[in-house]
Amino acid sequence: MKPALAFRQPHYPQSWQELPNGSTVLSAIEESLKPWWQKFFGYHLLKVGALSHGVDTNDSLIKHQVTCCLSTSCAKQNISNSPSTCIVGELDDLPLLEHSVDVCLLSHALEFSLDPHHVIREANRVLIPNGYLIVTGFNPISLAGLNRAIPYRRKKTPWNEHFFSPMRVKDWLHLMGYEILSDERCLHSSLVGKMSEHGIANYWRKFASNYFTSLGSVYIIIAKKRVLPLTPIKPKWQIRAKFNPVKVPSMNVSSNNERHKKIVP
Repeated sequence: MKPALAFRQPHYPQSWQELPNGSTVLSAIEESLKPWWQKFFGYHLLKVGALSHGVDTNDSLIKHQVTCCLSTSCAKQNISNSPSTCIVGELDDLPLLEHSVDVCLLSHALEFSLDPHHVIREANRVLIPNGYLIVTGFNPISLAGLNRAIPYRRKKTPWNEHFFSPMRVKDWLHLMGYEILSDERCLHSSLVGKMSEHGIANYWRKFASNYFTSLGSVYIIIAKKRVLPLTPIKPKWQIRAKFNPVKVPSMNVSSNNERHKKIVP
């Protein structure tokens, strides 16, 4: 298995417009997450990264929303549909208390992280028990993932970054005790050039979305943090008492006769 740790500092995009067809990818993610926002309850929603900040969460029942960015650039973005406020901090060292967040959104944060394992562990640390974790990213087993094999494309963003398959991400979550609630794929396209809504490309996207669902270029994983309480169980066995020898009457005949004389009148 290839190591998840990157050997160079990734370039984290500050907006969806920096990605090829970023607006289309953002719309597909928002469309998939739209029915889920009404199912999440709690007090605090955390968005990790500038791309997560751009996701529309206006339909969420959680009104207190916070974004953790590497710089203040995401705070300067004029996003009318995002009610969250921004704090500056490292994505793999969140400046938040343990078990303080009800829902955490990691939208395309793993591909542009130096240590994606640490990013997920930090999200797990700040999540409360039974909290929800949302992870989105590019699927390497797709038409978009094939761009990393083309010489003149694999040096450009985002194809020059490390993509992680949905199966691998789910394995990480299973090891941390998460229950996978949903695993969706969308946008069966190479995400290169202008995506037309007509012609053969549009017919292929509709055909692939029905028969090749696992080959979607973008994956959306929703998991729930499960924490089993430790209940002390009392042992059924008990410690035996110390051994005390039983005093037995003496077998001396004379002593027995004297004892018999005392008893018989």
